[in-house]
Amino acid sequence: MPRAVTPMALGTPMGMYSHGMVAPGGEIVVVAGQVGMAPNGQALQGDVVAQTKQALANVRAVVEAAGCTMRDVVRFQTFLTRPDDIPGFMKARSEAFPGYFPDGVFPPNTLVVVSRLVRPELLVEIEAMAVRPPRPARGGRRPAGAGRRATAGKRRRTRR
Repeated sequence: MPRAVTPMALGTPMGMYSHGMVAPGGEIVVVAGQVGMAPNGQALQGDVVAQTKQALANVRAVVEAAGCTMRDVVRFQTFLTRPDDIPGFMKARSEAFPGYFPDGVFPPNTLVVVSRLVRPELLVEIEAMAVRPPRPARGGRRPAGAGRRATAGKRRRTRR
């Protein structure tokens, strides 16, 4: 499980994020930017709170399809199209995050305001990165080839 990093020199983060995150070894899951579009392909019109909640639900769907939970997310990057939407974005996070991160350890998040997204009705886009925990080996067996030294195409000869 990822652990938050809070350097004493920086103090407590200003919001629902960690300054850094240490993730144990595993496979990296990269989630493309998710927007406030419902599964039917329709954007939720004009409401950054609703679009943010939908974008987070879409992130969750991808993360879970990859065999993770939201607790495995180690980084968010968020793009808003209007600075005036920052309070609405924060409101949506404060409503959604306790369910996603019940231990109160939130992944780092970078928030950037951009001129627009791919479609003008979209107000928020959220990228994520998660680390899928290593899967235990079945029956204690190593995968084929594990622990063998490569011989660059040559077979070793033994003397008799």
